[in-house]
Amino acid sequence: MASWNSTHLEVLYNVLGWLAFVSWSISFYPQVILNFRRKSVVGLNFDFVLLNLTKHSSYLIYNASLFFSSTVQRQYREKFGLNEMIPVAANDVAFSIHAVLLTVFTLAQIVMYDVSGAASTFLTVFKVCVLFKLCTVKRGNQKVSKTAAVLVSVAWLAAAVCVFVAIPRHSWFWLVSCFNTIQVVMTVIKYIPQVVLNFRRKSTIGFSIGNILLDFFGGITNYFQMVVQSIDQKSWINFYGNIGKTMISLVSILFDILFMVQHYILYPSSKRTSDNPISLGEESSQVTKEESRSADV
Repeated sequence: MASWNSTHLEVLYNVLGWLAFVSWSISFYPQVILNFRRKSVVGLNFDFVLLNLTKHSSYLIYNASLFFSSTVQRQYREKFGLNEMIPVAANDVAFSIHAVLLTVFTLAQIVMYDVSGAASTFLTVFKVCVLFKLCTVKRGNQKVSKTAAVLVSVAWLAAAVCVFVAIPRHSWFWLVSCFNTIQVVMTVIKYIPQVVLNFRRKSTIGFSIGNILLDFFGGITNYFQMVVQSIDQKSWINFYGNIGKTMISLVSILFDILFMVQHYILYPSSKRTSDNPISLGEESSQVTKEESRSADV
């Protein structure tokens, strides 16, 4: 079993990992708080949130299985080398659990808040667990697209097929790797609807830039955590042994840069409003004007 060669690098590895956990975990709250203050989710792309739930659920299954299961760990080492270190840390598991919980809460906000700013009854929160209900929710001109619903359905259908294939063969690491592949695909796809929505509205109103800044810092620290492990072990296997962790960092950094360009350079007029939410009536009027302007273009 692999062990650390340098105590200093081990400490740095843990520090970077928990910095990534804190940054990524906190990154969920600006959007949640913004939704609560505005009593509205107009400007937040619903596809982004739904795809995000599938992504983080898949990532949680992978992280928890590889971190806690000795059988999965043994199969990992049989594939990549008996002396290889497991590429999942405690902070990865903690982040995945927190991410799933906060994404579910954000979906609940989508169900709760209608475009007038009024909250639905408490019981409707439970409808967030029903995909059909979520797909029929409409806020302003926004709703979950059929494309996103199909993608999520296909992802979980593929996961179910992998489960049936893996059970008779006892290929547990292969199975959790399937979930890791799903989360990689969802990581690549999930940002696109929000980028497109910002482009069409020519605005980032309703989409918290605080989320993006924290996500960017988390991606940087998460990536360098893997670099530290590779330097200590004199092996870069952990980068493709846990391709999901590698991709979540690189893809997040890439799209976060794109979101920052949209917010600060392409559509700077929305900065003051998104950081200091205006009343819902004024916001709805402004959104309508922006959408009309987009239609004219």
